[in-house]
Amino acid sequence: MDVRRAEERYRGGDPEAGIDTRHAFSFGAHYDPGNLRFGALIACNEERLAPGAGFGEHPHSHTEIVTWVVEGELTHRDSEGHEVTVRPGDVQRLSAAAGVRHTERNDAEVPLTFVQMWLTPLEPGGDPSYEIVRSVADSTPYAVPGAGATLHVRRLTAGERAAAPTGSHGYVHVVRGEVSLDGERLGPGDAARVTDAGEVRVLALTPAELLVWEMRAG
Repeated sequence: MDVRRAEERYRGGDPEAGIDTRHAFSFGAHYDPGNLRFGALIACNEERLAPGAGFGEHPHSHTEIVTWVVEGELTHRDSEGHEVTVRPGDVQRLSAAAGVRHTERNDAEVPLTFVQMWLTPLEPGGDPSYEIVRSVADSTPYAVPGAGATLHVRRLTAGERAAAPTGSHGYVHVVRGEVSLDGERLGPGDAARVTDAGEVRVLALTPAELLVWEMRAG
């Protein structure tokens, strides 16, 4: 188990434009050849957008983009004609395939925080696709078959224990609260990269929310 702390993330974004980004993997100007990916995961970005801030239209290709809103509301528009407001508890997936363009904004009057995760597809090309699942229940798995990965959401009360499946490669991101992961204490923004464990044991030290990726070998 390889634990990466929140303060180790690369700082990015555009503070003057109201965008604060924390990158878990090598990204843009923050190039780290030893931290390019883990399993299928190539990005896990914590994004904080001030009211009215956002990312203008930009392209993606050959990427599965999964978004989880922590607080606030995210406005998503793409070149395939989707215009959606994503709220806490929703899972949004955009399969960029051969190419798609989109914008992401905070059109609300309160700050927005979301976690966006990028995965590499098993096969390149194809047609873009979009899906949003509203109000995902605790422990409900969300499959991203194009990347050979499954997202598990864990919401725990203080003192509650749970098991999280990880497959050959597992990535655990703490959204909120504090947990003990196989004896290792993790807080908000911390993450663990787990290899060949099958599953990990979680003890919630406070009320907590986790995102757990179960992946095939990268």
